Amino acid sequence: MYNYRVATVWGIPIKVNISLVVFLPVLAWIIGGTGQIELYAGLVEVVSGVPLDVETLQAGNNGFVLGALAAIGLFASVTVHELGHAAAARRYGIETSAITLWILGGLASLERLPKEPGRELVIALAGPAASVVTGIACYAALFVVPASAPSVVFVLGFLAITNVTLTVFNLLPAFPMDGGRVLRAFLARSRPYVDATRIAARVGVMFAILFALVGLFGGAPMLLLLALFVYSAANGESRVVALEGMLDGFLVKDVVDRDRPTVDADVTLDAFAQRVLDDRVDHHVVRDRGGRVIGLVGLDALREHGRDTGTLVGDVATTDLPTVDLTTPAFDALREMDKVEYAFVTDGTDVVGIVEREDFASLLELTGLSQRDRFAQ
Repeated sequence: MYNYRVATVWGIPIKVNISLVVFLPVLAWIIGGTGQIELYAGLVEVVSGVPLDVETLQAGNNGFVLGALAAIGLFASVTVHELGHAAAARRYGIETSAITLWILGGLASLERLPKEPGRELVIALAGPAASVVTGIACYAALFVVPASAPSVVFVLGFLAITNVTLTVFNLLPAFPMDGGRVLRAFLARSRPYVDATRIAARVGVMFAILFALVGLFGGAPMLLLLALFVYSAANGESRVVALEGMLDGFLVKDVVDRDRPTVDADVTLDAFAQRVLDDRVDHHVVRDRGGRVIGLVGLDALREHGRDTGTLVGDVATTDLPTVDLTTPAFDALREMDKVEYAFVTDGTDVVGIVEREDFASLLELTGLSQRDRFAQ
């Protein structure tokens, strides 16, 4: 929500979230206006061996300009980090739908996550590797830039230090950060993927608690935000992977309710209302005179139009539903229906029915009962 596309790299949209738009000036002020320039200038001197005049760097508006350049450079580095993930994923045929920069860094939205431990390991490490290369490149540039350009030396030194520092931090096994994904990849070598995710998520929650404590008692509000993100993301991905595991091996044809009540498109709403009372089912599949499925109609149509004897079901039926195929894996179909309750089901050519999210819930309930019975035996 509130993401703005600012560029495209390798066909991947680069988006900036509103949180970063608000935070970037604050970060620029933190770097350039709160004494941080003196701290980083000292570190850059140690790294580069080039003496920096702090008073010159802070004179007039120089501090805020340097802070802005450093902040923009930092998030440009984050973009390179995420492109590292995207490049490694593309190597395995996995595309990236977008890279989003936000207040806590960046997110590369992969179309799917690899289940092979080796591939996940490569993709997870590709981002930190890109950051290390960026840091080394900035460090090498320090020996090319003349000492007469202290502002450039400062920004390059800042980026060299922060890229390496953030890489080390990002490799902490706090799932779903990169280090957490590395941990899952190693765990998945010797145990089921769902179990590996569950363990990595628990480790992530432990780190989230640690981040929260340090942020609370150390006066670091950004760590509190990171703790909230790690906690919610770790638990969320653990649930998604568990759900995928339960639906593994099932297709849409195993989920769809073929006995869902139907109604002809040329039936009046008044007659449909009586049908609802008789069937005790609010939503009905709508078919045309040829028997083809053309849409879905429910109580919402009756609420909007009433029991109008002059209005036909076909006139008010919902016909713009997404489409899934009978042979689509159940989990993939459920993911495609993320924001809708119903979808058309096709046999590859014609629409043959409608599937509901509740159908997946019924299958999951049966699967859960089956697993418990098998465990009891």
